[in-house]
Amino acid sequence: MTLRDCIRNAVEKNVAIGHFNISNLEALRAIFNSAKVLNLPVIVGLSEGERDFVGVKQAAALVKSFREENNYPIFLNADHTYSFDRVKEAIDAGFDMVIFDGVKLSFEENIAVTKKCVDYARTISPEIVAEAELGNIGQSSKLLSGIPEGVSVAEENLTTPEQAKEFVTKTGIDMLAPAVGNIHGMIGVGADPRLNISHITKIKEAVGIPLVLHGASGNSPEDIKAAIAAGINVIHINTELRVAFRDALKLSLQENPDEVAPYKIMKSTIQEMGKVVTEKLKLFNNI
Repeated sequence: MTLRDCIRNAVEKNVAIGHFNISNLEALRAIFNSAKVLNLPVIVGLSEGERDFVGVKQAAALVKSFREENNYPIFLNADHTYSFDRVKEAIDAGFDMVIFDGVKLSFEENIAVTKKCVDYARTISPEIVAEAELGNIGQSSKLLSGIPEGVSVAEENLTTPEQAKEFVTKTGIDMLAPAVGNIHGMIGVGADPRLNISHITKIKEAVGIPLVLHGASGNSPEDIKAAIAAGINVIHINTELRVAFRDALKLSLQENPDEVAPYKIMKSTIQEMGKVVTEKLKLFNNI
């Protein structure tokens, strides 16, 4: 199955594909192992910073090796990419999906660069999925003390259905990531803001393409289920995986202070990140 096939299936079944970011091989193994046990497709994402650390071609080769060796629907996404050149770099390296993030540009500039990215993807392969982001939800996948500076979850500051429709029509994107009360990162103490479910419904009705929920770490299961019912078909998780990795690594080093073999030290990080992935995939697929 291609990624497009999997997205169509998710729409038909009214479920969401899990999208999980990686910075290392341990995270990739955790994601693959958990998805395979549940027999569910999964998307692996790397932001520009994560790609710089892992390597663009190296990330593509790693995910491809898991897919081909196991004949399994695991796909690779160039998450949050801020220029056409870096979108092109990911497409040329063999990524299955790309996201252009032009939220800091004017509406017109965002449309222009997004369309350029979509057009280039189409020239390389009709199977490449092109996504864009519309609306400010912050940028960092980290623990936060509150809503990021400059971000508002008030309804009047969310992506409007009218904006979304115009954007989709003029760019030809396959999927849209709107601002619907979500934020990147995760509130460290307390709860993340509630998602605006009625707003998701309005945007989905306006654009008629699958929607993507970014920054879903920290959102309640109830909000996630409601968002899927309203039209969300891909959900991004990053911060919760990073926290699981950090906590497992700290405990491993504390409990085994004399251990120097990385594969032994890292074993528990795979297990703990895998627990997060399993929990989220079950939630996204009503299991």
